[in-house]
Amino acid sequence: MSELRELFLDELADLLYAEKLLVKTLPKMAKAAESDELREAIEMHLEETETHVERLGQVFELFDKPIKTKKCDAMEGLVKEGQSIMSEWKGSPAADAGLISAAQKVEHYEIASYGTLVTWAELLEMDEAVDLLNETLDEEKATDEKLTQLAEQGVNEEAEEGEDEEEEKPAKSSKSRKATKTPAKRK
Repeated sequence: MSELRELFLDELADLLYAEKLLVKTLPKMAKAAESDELREAIEMHLEETETHVERLGQVFELFDKPIKTKKCDAMEGLVKEGQSIMSEWKGSPAADAGLISAAQKVEHYEIASYGTLVTWAELLEMDEAVDLLNETLDEEKATDEKLTQLAEQGVNEEAEEGEDEEEEKPAKSSKSRKATKTPAKRK
């Protein structure tokens, strides 16, 4: 087997792990979304991601190889970062903007990964694999575009307006601030 073929299969296993991890993670992201539109977009992408898992399995079959996964450190890190954003910004006007940011980082990783696999499948003259991978690549690009539209059509502005509202809230009185200070020790 050529080294490119081995590398292709190794990356395919990595991407399959990544997609399976997203199947577990996307419902949490949908639940954390404040906007109905963002929640619906994430739920729709969950359905697509389940199909991506199936397609990757089909690619393994085209190569007459058993379907396997390999831990994807990159996706683990992206998911961890997304979880941090969800917990740190929960209830904030910026929560959805943060979710979109995390989701787009994932999409960009996937776009790069699928693009690479398409190129390698072309070199390996695996036309059916090229078609399957390109179909998923197109869906990843469409999801990225949808997330950009949601951000530009209001989510980012809502986060900015929420920040302005926070600034307009009256500061705590000096009395309440003093009450929360630890008293100084007396000699």
